[in-house]
Amino acid sequence: METKTGPDEETLYVDTEDAERGAEGPFFVVYRTPDRERRWGYFCGNCDSFRTAMDSMGRIKCNDCGNLKKPDEWDAAHE
Repeated sequence: METKTGPDEETLYVDTEDAERGAEGPFFVVYRTPDRERRWGYFCGNCDSFRTAMDSMGRIKCNDCGNLKKPDEWDAAHE
């Protein structure tokens, strides 16, 4: 795990071995604690940003570079 300074100068732990595949680069799982007890969110491996968002379908998007992970489940009715 890599230690990084996140938003609000908070120390966060990026798990470089636990990632979701994005179109431009991976999204790494981020934790608040080094023991992986408190999950924080995702870190964009394409542009090194914590500014990511996830929707209810599992889609992850980086708000800085636009890197995108497609939804886990997709239904044409949602489009």
